[in-house]
Amino acid sequence: MQSYSDKSGDYFAHARKEIQPLLPNNCGRVLEIGCGAGATLGWLRQQHHATHTVGIEIAETAAAKARFFADEVHCLDFERQDLPGDEPKFDLILCLDVLEHMVDPWAVIDRLATRYLKTGGTLLVSLPNVRHYSVVLPLLLQGRWDYEDAGLLDRTHLRFFTKASAKKLLEHPSLGQVSCSAIGFDGLTLKHLLNVLTFGIFQEFVTYQYFLSARQTQ
Repeated sequence: MQSYSDKSGDYFAHARKEIQPLLPNNCGRVLEIGCGAGATLGWLRQQHHATHTVGIEIAETAAAKARFFADEVHCLDFERQDLPGDEPKFDLILCLDVLEHMVDPWAVIDRLATRYLKTGGTLLVSLPNVRHYSVVLPLLLQGRWDYEDAGLLDRTHLRFFTKASAKKLLEHPSLGQVSCSAIGFDGLTLKHLLNVLTFGIFQEFVTYQYFLSARQTQ
């Protein structure tokens, strides 16, 4: 089985600028679980007024690069370890394409919501959609479920989510209403045209990933 730590450098390298429409007006203190090489934290600090950025990354090579972009980076397995010391709570927590790699993402959401997220703070999550046609059609028509080095059937994925189960993951007593959106359906894109022509019936089959957010209410 391939280890998450064995991923190539490109896997960790890119800032996730597609989250921009979902960000709070003032990012404040930001924690990113699975920060990779730190590009997203660096972008948030530079462009979106993050006052303090903290990254958690399980792969030491990526964590070492992230230290150039973030105020703090801790190389640890967040499922088994807490942040060292007594950190103040965070205004924004990012879990971007990371929860599907975890054994118990429900327990991780519970810890984040109750111990790390400030009241009124935002938890922002992205999850791949296993109902995408590139997974469903080979399974339905050919009986194939072929793991790959990256993508929807990344061989390091331990959990798989649809829109409904992704939203359920964020349903927590300390979190408010869960917002769920799919990116790429605006403008004159092929996905937008297909969505319009099919009256939205097949939207879940052409959505590659979902972006979900919820605010801490307690």
